[in-house]
Amino acid sequence: MNNQEFKKIVSTSKAIANLLRGGWKSYEYQDVILPFLVLKRLDTVLEPTKADVIGMYNDLAGKGLSLDILKSKSGYDFYNTSFFTFEKLLDDPNNISKNLENYIDGFSDNVKDIFQKLEFDVIRDKLAQSDLLYRIISKFHEINLHPDNISNHEIGLAFEDLIRHFAEQSNETAGEHYTPRDVVNLMASLLFVDEEKDLKKAEKIVRIYDPACGTGGMLTVSKEYINENINSKAHVLLYGQELNAKTYAIAKADMLMKGENPDLIKGGEKEHKVASTLSNDQHKNDKFDYIISNPPYGVEWKNDEKLVKEEAERGNAGRFSAGLPAISDGQMIFLQHAISKFQTLEQGGSDAVIITNGSPLFTGDAGSGPSEIRRWMIEEDYIDTIIALPESLFFNTGIPTYIWIFSNRKPKEKKGKIQLIDARKSKTQLRKNLGNKRFEISKEDAKEILNLYKKNIHNGRSKVLDSSVFGYRAVTVQQPLRLNFQVNEERIEEILLHTRFIGPEITEDEKESAKKKKLKAQEKAREEKEKLEKNILPTLKTIESKLYKNRDKFLKVFNTAFEGVKIENSLKKIIIDGLSERDETADICKKKNKDIEVDKDLKDVERVPFGMDIYEYFEKEVKPYVPDAWIDETVRDHKDDEVGKVGYEIPFTRFFYKYTPPRPVEEIEGEIKQLENEIQGILKMV
Repeated sequence: MNNQEFKKIVSTSKAIANLLRGGWKSYEYQDVILPFLVLKRLDTVLEPTKADVIGMYNDLAGKGLSLDILKSKSGYDFYNTSFFTFEKLLDDPNNISKNLENYIDGFSDNVKDIFQKLEFDVIRDKLAQSDLLYRIISKFHEINLHPDNISNHEIGLAFEDLIRHFAEQSNETAGEHYTPRDVVNLMASLLFVDEEKDLKKAEKIVRIYDPACGTGGMLTVSKEYINENINSKAHVLLYGQELNAKTYAIAKADMLMKGENPDLIKGGEKEHKVASTLSNDQHKNDKFDYIISNPPYGVEWKNDEKLVKEEAERGNAGRFSAGLPAISDGQMIFLQHAISKFQTLEQGGSDAVIITNGSPLFTGDAGSGPSEIRRWMIEEDYIDTIIALPESLFFNTGIPTYIWIFSNRKPKEKKGKIQLIDARKSKTQLRKNLGNKRFEISKEDAKEILNLYKKNIHNGRSKVLDSSVFGYRAVTVQQPLRLNFQVNEERIEEILLHTRFIGPEITEDEKESAKKKKLKAQEKAREEKEKLEKNILPTLKTIESKLYKNRDKFLKVFNTAFEGVKIENSLKKIIIDGLSERDETADICKKKNKDIEVDKDLKDVERVPFGMDIYEYFEKEVKPYVPDAWIDETVRDHKDDEVGKVGYEIPFTRFFYKYTPPRPVEEIEGEIKQLENEIQGILKMV
């Protein structure tokens, strides 16, 4: 790495941040620095062919021919026909804003799209108005960003460092972060394990996709891995989609400068439903050999809700047929989307490596969206391996993360199985923290993780488990309702505390309209209470204050007492409920048709592991403790119609739990006595 130039980029960025201080908010500094870094880089790579491009452009003038031919002259998939360069802009300080506009307008359309997404015209005008434009261009001109001086990889690292820094300042949510290069390198190496034979084929064409590509780092690192480690002649095509306009623009610029096809990177539109992968798959008809991604987690998908639900309603014809997670976290939708991009086995099949946080492993009860998504992934045998990563690997979040490896072409020995790898200790302490990033995955750490994955064996850090281990049936267990009844002052007071007789509370900060509504409700409640106390309670108090343990017997006494007294059914229910209490020794309450009435509050759900008979489990684990309980056979799975809902969860840490016996009591007592003696010694010295 050219450390000197790298440091110059960082120091220049800090100098520009100082210039912007006061007129711009700190999180807006990136809006200036990143576009100018992109522009300077483009200017530098085009410089050697600039004169030839302009010469050809002048020759083509008025001939009505396509300007795409200029790409062959520039040596890249873009060009610039403007007279201006970074250096020439500085020759005319008085007209620098107008000349910069002309310079940007001279780029080919694919580059102009980048600067439109970066809203560069707004930035230019604001800098010009504050007399900063010339000074900032001068600062950037001091950096030598020629490819011979600083590689694309190093530029990527600089982008990554700056983006991380500004992301922290803008307080982005934990899921909207940039993936450190060490994590990306690990993901790429995992993605291509056992793929060498296929990838070494002469003139191999490989299609790699990232549905949340950010600045494109995962895609370019994946290509570099193939070309540098497996097949230098492989033709690797990089596809992606990105929601954020600025990161999309940087990704597209990076693709242009690296000679990739920028048209394969989609998104960046201002309208969310157009740019979002979840709402609008812009690679709708494409399938891919490999998928690599770090989609946002802990981020709600409310803006995508309408279109995602419409897609889910398409069933197997859509991308989200398995189910939908809670609106607060969309990462399991991304998992489904990624798998929907798999090629069939006849086409060669596909693999994916995706990072998530812990919630996709276990959130959601049986029958819920998340559980159904896990069920689909497991029953279709898509999950190959899940790896628990060390904490504090990311720049702006320290939460636990996991790498999921998916495949629809698992080898025979892996079919019907899932490997879990505990890599939480495979980490190296950084000399200096980078935001929340305190650790990195060194080459040695990555090698250790790769070996665990390749060996696919069962040991202390790796578990190879049958998929059925993660499944269970959620069997509903009911208990009968048992109540006693008594008319006494305490239970009458309980009736008076019902919301029907107590109006809503009014707070001082409420709006006047809300207060008026609540005042009306309070008045109505007072009227209801007065009628209760005047018309009902006198009759109620005529009933003997005796404890009844049979509901039918009590109701007979109650109805006799209230003969001739008008009482509506809703009020009668409030009174009966207020006079009742649960009582295990009371008779079972029954409906009019003599069916047992269930106690809704005692309803329970037992998780019966796959492979175990639910009735045998019930007789052994439930019946001895709750003799009156029974299995509710009306609660069945919506797919197989068997009793109990099927659920799946992956309790990762449970499989790696190691019991640590408590220390001997004598040892603890000895330490306490030693501390007491030390404290007494200190007190004597005071």
